[in-house]
This record gives sequence, structure tokens and C-alpha cells, in this order.
Amino acid sequence: MPYQLLQENILKNVKMSPSDLEFICKYFKPISVNKGEFLLQQGNICKFEGFVVKGCFRIFNIDTEGKENTLYFAVKDWWLMDIDSFMNQTSSELNIQALEESQILIIDRTNKETLYKESSIVEKLFRIMSQKAVAAWQRRLIRNHGLKAKERYSYFVNTYPEIALKLTDRQISGYLGITHEFLSKIKRKN
Repeated sequence: MPYQLLQENILKNVKMSPSDLEFICKYFKPISVNKGEFLLQQGNICKFEGFVVKGCFRIFNIDTEGKENTLYFAVKDWWLMDIDSFMNQTSSELNIQALEESQILIIDRTNKETLYKESSIVEKLFRIMSQKAVAAWQRRLIRNHGLKAKERYSYFVNTYPEIALKLTDRQISGYLGITHEFLSKIKRKN
């Protein structure tokens, strides 16, 4: 049942009753996503927040020079969205693409706002999740500015081995902010 994983994820952040968990889950819709399919493309408005039940997604943008820059990957038990586009209903600067057959639970903006109004614990839940996400982004920025490319690569494959195994070298190099050729040199030296 896809909702069990979502419930477990919620309980990592806040304590709540089984009835509150069920209440929240009824606002999420399960969808299947094919490998290579885009949930969001640059220029469109992000109309959902998603929780990954199965699979792997790449969240990236394509810059003015045509280079792909990966912000993060989302796998089972992770959340995905373009927070800026979702909250402000503006054109997204991101793409969200499935890297393998995947399943997610999505909630649209209207249902999320309804949850906020009907359950005070939901406000607390998403506040805590947002704070954790900001802390994770801060740690990543510090690593990107403070570590050499080889150290960033080692950190990534050691911290997220299950994700690294699913990715091509081009996807990893796009995440690390280095060229594919430079990543090949790093891997040859290891």
C-alpha cells in the first residue's frame, strides 16, 4: 500500500493519531510515471508536491548554454517539487523527470491549502519538513564550495550509493557541477 510509506515519513517528523494520518493521506493521489516521462518541464507551473513511493527522479534545469544542471535526485521516501513555482504559481525553472518506472503520491495546491485549514498539525509537519530541506540545501552548498570535485564525488557515492547506482556518469557530473570528462578522470584515479 503506497500510503504506508507516506505515513511512516510523516511520523518521522511529527506524532499524530492513525485517524489524522488517514485524513492527510486521503488528499494524496497515487500516480505511476514511466521511465523518461516528465512530471514538470521548464516554463510550466508546478501544480503538485510529490512523495516518491518507488523509483528515481532527477530534478534539473537547462541553462542558457544548453547545459543540464541537476539540483537533486529523489528516490523512495523522498519529496519532490519546484517549491518556488508551486507556492507562487510562476513558471518553473526546473524539470522533473523519472529515471526509471516510478510511483508517487501527489497533492495539488488546493488540497494542500485545505489540509492547512483543516488540520493544525499539517502546518507543523510541513514547517518541520521545510526546515529540514533548507538545512540539507545549506549543507550541500557548503560541500560544493568547500570540497574539491573528487571529494564531492566520494561524498555522493558513499552517502547515496543506492542513488549513484541508478545514474549515468553524465547525470552524476551534472549534479556535482563538473564535466563528464572530469568525472571520468576522477573515476580512473580511484
